[in-house]
Amino acid sequence: MSTVRFDKPAKTIDEQLALLRERGMVIDDADSARRDLAHLNYYRLTAYWLPFESSHAPHAFKQGTRFEDALNLYLFDRNLRLLVLDAIARTEISLRTQWAYQLAHRHGPHAYLDRDLAHRVDWWQHNLEHLREEVDRSDEIFVKHYRDKYDKPDLPPVWAVCEVMSLGTLSRWYTSLKPKKTRSAIASTYGLDERVLQAFIRHLTYIRNVCAHHGRLWNREFTVTMQLPRSKPPGLVASFHDGGNRRIYNTLVMLVWMLGRIHPGNSWKTRLLDLIRRHGIDPVDMGFPDDYAARAIWQPAQAAVP
Repeated sequence: MSTVRFDKPAKTIDEQLALLRERGMVIDDADSARRDLAHLNYYRLTAYWLPFESSHAPHAFKQGTRFEDALNLYLFDRNLRLLVLDAIARTEISLRTQWAYQLAHRHGPHAYLDRDLAHRVDWWQHNLEHLREEVDRSDEIFVKHYRDKYDKPDLPPVWAVCEVMSLGTLSRWYTSLKPKKTRSAIASTYGLDERVLQAFIRHLTYIRNVCAHHGRLWNREFTVTMQLPRSKPPGLVASFHDGGNRRIYNTLVMLVWMLGRIHPGNSWKTRLLDLIRRHGIDPVDMGFPDDYAARAIWQPAQAAVP
């Protein structure tokens, strides 16, 4: 274990600019750079100028590196997060809907209160307590209406509680759901195997949390990955990159697929590719294979194929 004491002093914005110049970064507009550093933590930006370094120790930039180049990567990543959050929101609402619909029609309006539908009673109990907390925190009018009108059960039907549950809670409920026919009915909406969907929801929860905390998506290796389908649907399977499962590429492939099932003909994929082109980003840094443009999911009509 290291015993070196941290003794680096905080630097003013002007000192930060001077350090960047000392390391070889070109700063054309100092006032603009000062404004950016006043609102974008210097430490946050360090991740975005790593590709421009000729050596990491000492930190020296390649000749001609401009402050705007690193800022461009940051702005791209910020816009990518917003785009991914948009896709996650639409996917989450769809998943909630299918979970509630299949449970209600196959097992009853309050099916989630039935412990026999869970793989393990302790999982079910934990999930129910967490869901009850989410309902109690909610100020939605339909929760108050239900409790004013009904005594039992004390929680609203599944199609109401799904509207107040988080994506993480939904992930845990789907994971603990025991009847395979019900799990498969939910997954088949998206043309997926139920185990693949389970892993994807868990992964999506992780990605959503990264985005919500303004974490980096570009050029990042993720610790929570997802299970890739191996045989079907073929257009989706062929579009994944086995060698890049810790990068954002496979997540983007799955989001394109999901949105194609939820809203065929949507523009999300086009917006994503336009964003990459507009900022001049090398998609290889995000785990894209060299031949990604030729893969099925990226073809114009692929996302809408059932």
